[in-house]
Amino acid sequence: VQLQASGGGSVQPGGSLRLSCVASGRIFSINVMGWFRQFPGKQRDLVASSGNGGSTTYADSVKGRFTIFRDNAKNTVYLQMNSLKPEDTAVYYCGAWGPVWYWGQGTLVTVSS
Repeated sequence: VQLQASGGGSVQPGGSLRLSCVASGRIFSINVMGWFRQFPGKQRDLVASSGNGGSTTYADSVKGRFTIFRDNAKNTVYLQMNSLKPEDTAVYYCGAWGPVWYWGQGTLVTVSS
């Protein structure tokens, strides 16, 4: 499975960004797709995930602000990020599980005035 992420950038607090991640290869093996983020010197943590059955999970820190959704026809998962805060600044990674974790390249999101 190969994952190609895009959509990071710089935004002011309160702004929005949408991340995209296109999966290719053995996509039939994927059960879960998700977004993770990593702060400097910290481990990579789950931001949001989407299962094949439509279930979603979110980190408490992003609930009500971020939305994960998939376009299965395009093999793409999105992360819509609204009401961004400076503490959301991190490198964001797309991940896909099935039956191991596959990772896309990171994309930097910077929230700053």
